[in-house]
Amino acid sequence: MNTARKPGRCLGLIGGLGPGATIHYYQELVAAHERQGRSLRILIAHADIGRVYAAVNAKDFEGLAGYFSDIIADMAAGGAEFTAIVAATAHICARQLALLSRLPLINMLTEVRRAVDAKGLRRVGLLGTRFTIESRMFGCLDGIETIVPAADRIEQIHELYREFVDGRGSDQKADELRRIAQALVSSDGVQSVLIAGTDLSNVFTNSNAGFPMIDCARVHIDAIVRRLLD
Repeated sequence: MNTARKPGRCLGLIGGLGPGATIHYYQELVAAHERQGRSLRILIAHADIGRVYAAVNAKDFEGLAGYFSDIIADMAAGGAEFTAIVAATAHICARQLALLSRLPLINMLTEVRRAVDAKGLRRVGLLGTRFTIESRMFGCLDGIETIVPAADRIEQIHELYREFVDGRGSDQKADELRRIAQALVSSDGVQSVLIAGTDLSNVFTNSNAGFPMIDCARVHIDAIVRRLLD
């Protein structure tokens, strides 16, 4: 008896930003396909996180988009039909990348804005890197009141987040971020806190967070699955 499962479309995933985020996406994509009785087809490319952060710091968005487009071209040659990036911060060049990419980009920013609008949110907070917070997630929240804390608090969030990226996160560090998020709700009146950093997706869930939240990686992964299994 033939028990082979029908494969989905092939995804070219830009990973390495950092490894934990890549593993999270891979595991969640596998699980989603398993639930649908389908077989995952995926190519994963390892992007150099040092090169990416150097471009982000230098605001070289064209250069970063060019770097990613070269990676995507290789994955397209290998059979990928769509592409996606595992990290929120790397979406800083999403507009430029969409013009260069050989494959359709499943854009986290677009999907998060849809999720915010679908929930009718008008006032939100952010946990993620300094770049993500200061830019209000790279403009995808235009028209939504986005609370931006004082510079020292943004830097604190940024450094705490980087510890999780580097594998140095702990329950104590998670509690520090939790208190910041809870203060955004209780003192600043945000309706929800966007978890705009994939390495926090395994730290905070709707059941353990202690504050209303949207997991941006979860929103993105769900959108990827819809495209691959359409």
